[in-house]
Amino acid sequence: MKFVLVGPVYPYRGGIAHYTTMLAQTLAKRGSQFHVVSFRRQYPRWLYPGKSDRDPSQEPLRVNAEYLLDPLYPWTWWQTARRIAEWKPDVAIFQWWTTFWAPAFAALAFLLRRRGVKVLFVIHNVMPHEPRPWDRWLAHLALRQGHHFLAQTAREKERLLSLLPQAQTISSPLPVYDMFADQRIPTADAKQQLGLPVDEPVALFFGIVRPYKGLQFAIEALAELRARGSKVRLLVVGEFWEDVIAYTQLIEKLGLSSQVKIDNRYIPDEEVGLYFSAADVFVAPYVGGTQSAAVKVALGFDLPVVISRAIVSEELENDVAHRLYWVDPKDVRALADAIERSLRENVSASETFTLSSGNDEWGKLVDKIETMI
Repeated sequence: MKFVLVGPVYPYRGGIAHYTTMLAQTLAKRGSQFHVVSFRRQYPRWLYPGKSDRDPSQEPLRVNAEYLLDPLYPWTWWQTARRIAEWKPDVAIFQWWTTFWAPAFAALAFLLRRRGVKVLFVIHNVMPHEPRPWDRWLAHLALRQGHHFLAQTAREKERLLSLLPQAQTISSPLPVYDMFADQRIPTADAKQQLGLPVDEPVALFFGIVRPYKGLQFAIEALAELRARGSKVRLLVVGEFWEDVIAYTQLIEKLGLSSQVKIDNRYIPDEEVGLYFSAADVFVAPYVGGTQSAAVKVALGFDLPVVISRAIVSEELENDVAHRLYWVDPKDVRALADAIERSLRENVSASETFTLSSGNDEWGKLVDKIETMI
């Protein structure tokens, strides 16, 4: 079977780019024939809320790709369709995570269908995390061109079926992001490199900071823990896509300035292991959203994870291989309880950590895709 993957890869940054790359690398390991089509431009600069959509990594995850598509230049959509048709693939796999790409993806998928190419959409989230009135129409415009759909959670599968009731779809969990796990170093060494006390536990909040991720509640839980006599450090690592001042003011108001360390930037691939190595527990106090690549990175490092039921999935609920502590969204006391319990029940991850083997989650994902086509 011949594949074409359509989505971001390096030099674009973030979880979707990593996903496309890992999927391509898995196909390569299996000896599959594939091409990767990426973007001349991912977003106009004025539209992107972060500093840049380019990956600053010196040692990035890479895969060979042709950079053909531009969301604002329709002629590139036709050029890309002709180029893909030259390869005569059996299926084109589109990454779907934003309605901004709906017109381009709708046109490209339509043109490929006319040329006899099957179209499969990998659904990360049907709608944007902060949806607007026109997003449902845009999602329908593009996704109706799909033959098959692979939703990364059962919840997103249901959302897709509410939009396209006849969609041929299955759900398959987001694989563990273990591509950084070989960067693991001893926890004490990582804490020292980051200027953190070796003898104090560290809770890690990692990834782009957006309202739905609930950072406010992690900060408030830290204050609750201090009131109980538990001194825990909170390491906030990732670029803020909202006003960082509101958070620093909350930290100062609660008297937590000495306990919270903020690194407000996108973290290059080669530095990811340092932050996860320094952590004793990962916190994901989300109040919305669909899933979390950051949680999957934490599981790749075998960290205990305190996670909100806002991003609950059947796969995570039934996970017995990892240490998950579930809390209700916005429940500060429960969040503090879960952090306390995770620290009490678990030794430092670096003392027990081993690279996983035999659990080929990316290979299983490809198996499911091949079964669908």
